[in-house]
Amino acid sequence: MSWLFYALLSAVFAAATAILAKIGVQGVPSNLATAIRTAVILVFAWGIVFATGERRALMNLSLKTITFLVLSGIATGLSWLAYFRALQLGPASRVAPVDKLSLALTIVLSVLVLKEQVTWKLLAGVGLITAGVLVTILK
Repeated sequence: MSWLFYALLSAVFAAATAILAKIGVQGVPSNLATAIRTAVILVFAWGIVFATGERRALMNLSLKTITFLVLSGIATGLSWLAYFRALQLGPASRVAPVDKLSLALTIVLSVLVLKEQVTWKLLAGVGLITAGVLVTILK
């Protein structure tokens, strides 16, 4: 299956995450809710690693790979903590679009850091995403 299939699947699960999390954070401290979610993900992800035999690749990881995966994990954790707090304080219909500004920021960073190519379509997409977020949050 292609990257597009998995990207669309990711979007479906991310949408479900927003709704399920909004319901789940009611009456619970947002950091505790994040910790519970993270524990579930930890068990789930390691279960898949062991079930598929990917654990054998652990010994071949470079220090650079480990460093960047740890940094990515820290960024993810900080993102989730902020996301759950935002969901606790605001409506999911507004929090989720703002969170999706990460799409536009990822594109900008992919150009600056990874030296990926910019096209007019990519720039138009970033502009539309940003405009869409602004439309959803402005009163």
